[in-house]
Amino acid sequence: MIFYGKRVLFIGAHPDDIELGAGALLHHIAPCSDVLCVTLSDNQQNPLLKTVVEEHYASMAALGVPKEKVALGKFVTRNFPDARQEILEFMLKLRREFQPEVIFVHSRQDLHQDHNVVTDEALRAYRGITLLGFDVIRSSNGFFPHFLVEVNEEDVNKKIEALSQYKTYADKYYFGAELLRAINVRHGSLAERPFAEGFDILRIVGRFEPCG
Repeated sequence: MIFYGKRVLFIGAHPDDIELGAGALLHHIAPCSDVLCVTLSDNQQNPLLKTVVEEHYASMAALGVPKEKVALGKFVTRNFPDARQEILEFMLKLRREFQPEVIFVHSRQDLHQDHNVVTDEALRAYRGITLLGFDVIRSSNGFFPHFLVEVNEEDVNKKIEALSQYKTYADKYYFGAELLRAINVRHGSLAERPFAEGFDILRIVGRFEPCG
């Protein structure tokens, strides 16, 4: 199966979520798609995370996503459940302005309350559009990828390079190069490919076209 989209939207709750869950795929498609990466919280309410915004821009740049294609919201980390309506309206505005054809958000198998809200409101805001869920391993619970997208070794290396821009999180196990590579190798083995990025299926909107 081949899937494509001219305008591809990635939505994460916090800086680093998109890169952790879909960085290799993002690098793979950035040269040939109109990509928009939206992070709903800039984490600037936390005095220990003051450099995270610039680290996020540097991380996205390593994946080939320029600053003008990266958006950061002001929703407060861990308070997303109290801001559901505002988040829904934010997403509806994105739909009108960007008109995405494929959307990547957090997996359903995620324990973080902010991640849950992102996925729930995306399903409401983007009815009629394909949504795929990426996994952030530190908050994962029972994730299994049912949608596997082949990537190459350069994509995986760029994902590792991108996440190395987060000096703030250098001591976190889930930023380790060996683990990041192992995840893409494991998903690749499920697809019988050298490397793959894995997602769960939130909604697939497709069209079957007989050959010949």
